[in-house]
Amino acid sequence: MKSLYSLLIFSFLFVTLSCKEENSNYIKSRSPLVDNPFTPLPMGSITPQGWLHEQLLLQKKGLTGNSENIYHELNSNSAWLGGNEPDSDWERPPYYIKGLVNLAYTLNDNDLKVKAQKWIDWTINSQQTNGNFGPKTLTDWWPKMIMLTTLMDYYDATLDKRVVPFLTNYFQYQLNTLESQPLFDWAQARASDNAEVVLWLYNITGDDFLLNLVDLIKSQAFDYSNIFNNNDLVTQNHFQYYHSVNVAQALKYGPVFYQRTHSINDFNSFNNGIDFLQRDHGQITGINSGTEFISGNSSVQGVEFCATVERIYSNQVASRVFANALHGDNLEKIVFNQLAGSMSDNFKHLQYYTQPNQVQSKIGHHGYGQDYDNSIVPGPFSGFPCCRFNLHMGWPKYAQYSWMATNDNGLVAVSYAPSTVTAKVANNVEIKITETTNYPFEEQLAFTISTPQSVTFPLKLRIPKWCDSPIVKVNGTVQPGVTSGSYYSINRLWSNEDVVILEVPMKIKTSTWVNNSVGIERGPLVYSLEMHENWQSKTPYNFNGISFDEYEVFPLNDWNYGLIIDRNNPEASITVDKRTMPNNPFIRSTTPIRLIAKGKKIPSWDLDFNGVHASEPPYSPVLSNEAEENIYLVPFGAERIRVTYFPEIASEKPEPVDVYTENFKGDNLTKNWTSFAGGWQPLNGGILHANSFGIGGIKYVNMNTDFDNVSVNVDLSIKSEGGQAGIIIRGDDFGIGVDNLSGYYAGLNQTGNVILGRFNNNTYTELAQTPVTVDKNVYYKLNIVAKGSNIKVYVNNLKTPLIDVNDVYYSKGSVGLRCYGGEMVEFKNFSANRI
Repeated sequence: MKSLYSLLIFSFLFVTLSCKEENSNYIKSRSPLVDNPFTPLPMGSITPQGWLHEQLLLQKKGLTGNSENIYHELNSNSAWLGGNEPDSDWERPPYYIKGLVNLAYTLNDNDLKVKAQKWIDWTINSQQTNGNFGPKTLTDWWPKMIMLTTLMDYYDATLDKRVVPFLTNYFQYQLNTLESQPLFDWAQARASDNAEVVLWLYNITGDDFLLNLVDLIKSQAFDYSNIFNNNDLVTQNHFQYYHSVNVAQALKYGPVFYQRTHSINDFNSFNNGIDFLQRDHGQITGINSGTEFISGNSSVQGVEFCATVERIYSNQVASRVFANALHGDNLEKIVFNQLAGSMSDNFKHLQYYTQPNQVQSKIGHHGYGQDYDNSIVPGPFSGFPCCRFNLHMGWPKYAQYSWMATNDNGLVAVSYAPSTVTAKVANNVEIKITETTNYPFEEQLAFTISTPQSVTFPLKLRIPKWCDSPIVKVNGTVQPGVTSGSYYSINRLWSNEDVVILEVPMKIKTSTWVNNSVGIERGPLVYSLEMHENWQSKTPYNFNGISFDEYEVFPLNDWNYGLIIDRNNPEASITVDKRTMPNNPFIRSTTPIRLIAKGKKIPSWDLDFNGVHASEPPYSPVLSNEAEENIYLVPFGAERIRVTYFPEIASEKPEPVDVYTENFKGDNLTKNWTSFAGGWQPLNGGILHANSFGIGGIKYVNMNTDFDNVSVNVDLSIKSEGGQAGIIIRGDDFGIGVDNLSGYYAGLNQTGNVILGRFNNNTYTELAQTPVTVDKNVYYKLNIVAKGSNIKVYVNNLKTPLIDVNDVYYSKGSVGLRCYGGEMVEFKNFSANRI
């Protein structure tokens, strides 16, 4: 994807690291590891201020501070406290403990520290003579990996002398045991979490056996560097590879192991991975879809909360290893939008999945790969249990890694929010930098230096790529050479009360999404239609006198609007309305930034057939005869229901497409094709790979087509026993679901026939079938020709159709692809021609 770019960066880092600048104030990389450009500061070094502090306080008062009263896995009989509570001996308590420790020491809150300490003490005291630890019933390596990360953070905050020997003994046990009891399943996918702590300990102790352990772990883990570099996620035959949380965690595989291998393959994998994921499965909030498997470009596919917090951490690991400013840009976008929008504004309710176009939060099934009827409903028990335990590290980790030390004894601002950092620079001089700002809700950040003496050190600031005209001032003097998308270094003699100002003017920009819809962004914030929310208690819960009800949320205003906008000059038609900054900017009614745009309603755009989520936005541009109105947009993170992908209103009726060919190279697939469940991913050589993920029927549709008389061709190869795949014509009313469409479908069955059928919104009628040989892994050319009421189906360029029927039900509509049964299918050489 960006091999030249990556090679240049790799060469730069190699030369830079060969100079071997070293941080003498904090734990540094030991030879033979890569000398990381940035080093995490001890947890507690950053004190959140302003709105960020408010988020953490809400977290304490909400789900994090009350989890032990809410969830039975965390009661006093938890297996991670020596008890036998059901479901408590695996990942759930460790997830919670990790976030609890992060929150306790980031807030410097004694009550939370006491609450965390009992879990830490039991874990350390559970160590056996052979080095193993944890509940006696636990035989899986994975949950212990979570506790390893927790103990690493805990040691950074407390320097508890028990931690280093504890980890040393456990890692010796791992080295002695992994050959006979190798990593499996979750541990294979998430092995970089284990290796990260091993490398951290090696930098403290220098024990050579730890390097051998890292090599052994890498040899047993899924090779995500090759998978990301080759875009091979959905081609794998096991769900662990394309499970969205595994993918989010595995993105750190390259950065973690690169420190040991110095391999360009590991170096490239993070950038290539996020580029492919964003192209094929990306959402406007900077993260890929996943419900729970990576899920394409749909506006109603969600992002799992676990994946959100794990992706945040992977970006932070990549930032310290690679020092690439773009990783910080992406990190902020995910945090300010996806993370904020997945929680209620009082931090009492999570959403397991969060959608770009989530026009209501209603109990019901969506047809996802992992479907739960309350998966988008805010409450303490939304979806599967993992996320209600793992969400707690999101905001604390954002604070924890917002500042880092540099390998030339300076400090770097990796991500921005109001805070104060206390850290050592130069030759062990402790200074303080106060970051005063309402960013990302304003465009200026001020950094005030407090130092007991004049001291020379480099201060590095991340300059966002989205900012076209950044300005840096030191004590009022504009600095030269400030470049967007880079780290800007100011190396000077600093005095007490010196002030650095960073100005990042934010322009309104557009981005293109499913069905050529338009997204609105300003700086790191994504904007959605302002929705007045009607919260209706569905299931009441009360814990320790505090209400944590589960709610359904419905809109009080219309949501089916298209935008009147010039995509190339959106500022000409959108006004920025700046308001007073509140304590919590993620409350819709008082959020400090609102955009005023022009739009029209699109009456045909409504809920999907299932009545639970919206249908996909109609393909842009769209004609509407409705009156022009002012519509209001607010930050994505300030709402729980929203529209974020807008159709663009047309000034005249678009010309129909008469000829369409697709090489499946990936460049325009997000704009031209819409996925309805499953994993659809372009591969090298112009091949589209489809993986059904066990879902009965999946579809991939070009919504920018409206053919009546048409001839459609595609080459397809069925990779799974009993699979079926083929072509949709004259389609409409598409939604997630086996039979959720209207139109005709011609397909090949691997069991040995060609079929033609008609769909009418969850009703399928077979029109004809004919025996034909269909072998696995062999390409067949399928051709369907429809003229008037006559429909013919050909295979492999036969002059005589295998099916020839007449049916008058549908006269025109979109073309697309469909798979049913089996798992994997490949397509190539798609064409549709009006005849």
